[in-house]
Amino acid sequence: MLNRYARAFFTRLLTPPARLLLDRGITPDTVTIVGTVGVAAGALVFYPLGQLFWGTLFITLFVFSDLLDGIMARLEGRSGSWGSFLDSTLDRIADGAVFSGIAVWFFLGGNNPAVAVAALVCLVLGMLVSYARAKAESLGFTANVGIAERAERLVSVLVVTGLTGLGLPEGFLLAVLVALAAASAVTVYQRLRTVRLQSLESDRPS
Repeated sequence: MLNRYARAFFTRLLTPPARLLLDRGITPDTVTIVGTVGVAAGALVFYPLGQLFWGTLFITLFVFSDLLDGIMARLEGRSGSWGSFLDSTLDRIADGAVFSGIAVWFFLGGNNPAVAVAALVCLVLGMLVSYARAKAESLGFTANVGIAERAERLVSVLVVTGLTGLGLPEGFLLAVLVALAAASAVTVYQRLRTVRLQSLESDRPS
């Protein structure tokens, strides 16, 4: 949902800087890599130190690279498989860093194991959501269904984590993480069911 309604707005917003970067000789792959390094650094440096607000602010500065690199590729007329593969792979690194950083803080200085465990569950299920789609597509099926797409998961956890750093009770963060974990589990089921139905259809004698 977030992808459908927000992408058009951010495309208009980010197209001018995308053109500027291309004019300076910067490639979409460079933006993808720098964005991932920025997100991972923010999550694995600020969050374990308990700097949840400033970490979220730092991460947010780099999150938009995920849209910026795609806009740059389209402006260049490049939409090859390499760019898609690199972007998808580095997205997993960024997501892993965010949830790991949260888990490290709440296992240690934050002293809230429930939040830490919920973050790790979200990490595992989020990876499974992505894997299910990738594996389905590698087998010739489609699995682009589910209620917990990456954008929704990332925006939700970043917003609430940042607000927690400003004094929002940790129970709200726990509730969001539990909700994200549940939504991810439902999404995995939806993708399994979708691929199962497609496989039964493809195996049916013509």
